[in-house]
Amino acid sequence: MKSLALTTALATIAALSATPAAAQYTKATPPVAIPEPTAQAAAPSPAAAAQPQVKLSKKASKAIIALQTAVTTNDTANIPAKLAEAQALAETADDRYAIGQLQLKSALAAKNDESAALAIDAIAASGIVPGARSAGLYNAVGINFYNAKNFDRAAAMFEKGMAADPKGFESLKLLAEARNSQGRAADAAQLIQKSLAVAAAAGQKPTEDVYKRAVSLAYNAKLPIAVDLGRQWVQAYPNSESWHNAVAIYRNMMRPEVESTLDLLRLLRAANALSTSGDYTLYATAASEQGNFGEAKSVIDEGLANKKVDAASSLARDIIKGLKAKPIATAAEVETASKSAKTSTALNAVGNRFYGLGNYTRAAELYRAAAGAGGDSNLANLHLGMALARAGDKAGATAALKSVSGAYAPIANYWLLFVGKAR
Repeated sequence: MKSLALTTALATIAALSATPAAAQYTKATPPVAIPEPTAQAAAPSPAAAAQPQVKLSKKASKAIIALQTAVTTNDTANIPAKLAEAQALAETADDRYAIGQLQLKSALAAKNDESAALAIDAIAASGIVPGARSAGLYNAVGINFYNAKNFDRAAAMFEKGMAADPKGFESLKLLAEARNSQGRAADAAQLIQKSLAVAAAAGQKPTEDVYKRAVSLAYNAKLPIAVDLGRQWVQAYPNSESWHNAVAIYRNMMRPEVESTLDLLRLLRAANALSTSGDYTLYATAASEQGNFGEAKSVIDEGLANKKVDAASSLARDIIKGLKAKPIATAAEVETASKSAKTSTALNAVGNRFYGLGNYTRAAELYRAAAGAGGDSNLANLHLGMALARAGDKAGATAALKSVSGAYAPIANYWLLFVGKAR
């Protein structure tokens, strides 16, 4: 177990590419190990609590000053008695705050986290400092407990931090780490998800590392919320890494069939997020199984050109060899085929050919016709939204994608993220 830091909870989710073979469309790939967060522990600072100006009561002032002298001179033999005397005479919130501050200073000098926890209780109970400052102190001493592998005490401190500052999200993140170390992975994932919601409600944007950690905790625990967290990651930080991992997690957990897999890989291509050889070869395999040989060849050629696909690999060689034996329709031939397409299935298939050729406007026309031909309107509208998105018609794409319901709705939601209109 590695150490935590007060303001960081770092973990990078590794690439989660499915094995590039047709047999893997409905099979989840094993999760890749994700590193624990690493950093040095942060110690609670009495200086942070020293800023308020306090007025001691006449009854307790002498005892508090005596305690201060003992703490300042590190008179450890007499500090317990002086502390007890001051606590017994305290009358006001200012008295209790001052005593708590001195108790905390003494505890830190002695490296006594249990005593520090009691001191922070006194500081928080005084009401002199804002809840956020009390939460910061609880979190800091909680981190010390965590790094000593006393996860139960760490969790108790982070819970107190949450109570002190309900609108803060740092305590939630730290409690998530403690729960994970306690073997409560599901609770950990839900807590860090809640931290994201609390941050959003406060108008704050967590760092990308927090989203990565949330996704990794949920995915490792095999929780369905990993899919939603992946989408949130993309929405907050749309980049090739977030797209690639969010889609991979969806595929690994939801196991979509070949056509939906192809639509997700088309999304990655649109987002410039095809990242591995497996992405390209799986895309080509899926397109080939749908009869879109031109699209399959196009994506393999792209992977070869950008060095993501190794032409010498056995899988790439097999795909390239297989595509050489397949008929790749020209634009004219696809246009001719469109004239005889009458059913929704046929219209969708021809639309896919135009999509594979990069003629998204013509593809959209065929998909629109498919939506009105009595077949699966959800599939047709998904493909219509995809084509319009690639054609640059964001308004049209948004309308089409938002009309998708049922089994295709999650994929439509990913495409809505791509056009910037998440629902």
